[in-house]
Amino acid sequence: MSNILAIAQKELKSYFASPIAYIVIGLWALLYGYFYAAILHFFVQQSLQMSQFGMQGPQSMNVNQQLIRPLLQNVLILILFLMPMVTMRAYSEEKRSGTIELLLTSPLTDFQIILGKFFGAMALYAVMLAVTLIHLALLFVYGHPEWKPILTAYIGLLLMGGCFISLGLFISSLTKNQIVAGMVTFAVFLLLWVITWIGSAAGPQAEKVTQYLSIVDHYDDFGKGVLDTTHFIYYLSFITFGLFLTAKSVDSERWRG
Repeated sequence: MSNILAIAQKELKSYFASPIAYIVIGLWALLYGYFYAAILHFFVQQSLQMSQFGMQGPQSMNVNQQLIRPLLQNVLILILFLMPMVTMRAYSEEKRSGTIELLLTSPLTDFQIILGKFFGAMALYAVMLAVTLIHLALLFVYGHPEWKPILTAYIGLLLMGGCFISLGLFISSLTKNQIVAGMVTFAVFLLLWVITWIGSAAGPQAEKVTQYLSIVDHYDDFGKGVLDTTHFIYYLSFITFGLFLTAKSVDSERWRG
């Protein structure tokens, strides 16, 4: 376990030793701040309109459903566009710089290396999510949102991020070009995003299959504050499968080396 944590710490430091972490977190904070301001403005306008018609204004509107839930739905868009930047260098940079040979010939196992890189990327992702908590804290200062649906929504975001990272690690292990890894990762993420659209055009049976495979549809219940073991099983299985594919890719690299 100490070896895994050491690699995770090294990975996290490497993100901040390069511009990647600052660019990703900066773009994340900027875009999230825009979504927050836009949805909050719309929420306030709706409240004022309701008060003009003799209703109770903000008290008659649900902050969780009409402000926080749409806001966190937009976080999914940020994950789609920014997470490939986090994972694209995980193995590609090691191959490009030639340090992959040193890593593979070290006394560390493939399992330790993969989990270390996974947890390092997850740590950076956790920092990105922590940025969003600052905005939500203001809502607790000036309002009374329910914290339990927010907690379940963030659990869903962590699990979804883990799926994207595990898949991104696998794609990064296939090439030494970071740009190629990033573009292919984004393309695969986008496919998982729109897979239900493909299924809906292929018939009812295909639609059921694609709905289960859709990484976004499984998040809906988390956003509503519902914890369902089906979604936990899906996300954890996805993460395990992604790490398994990465392990096979790294193992083949070891044999080729």
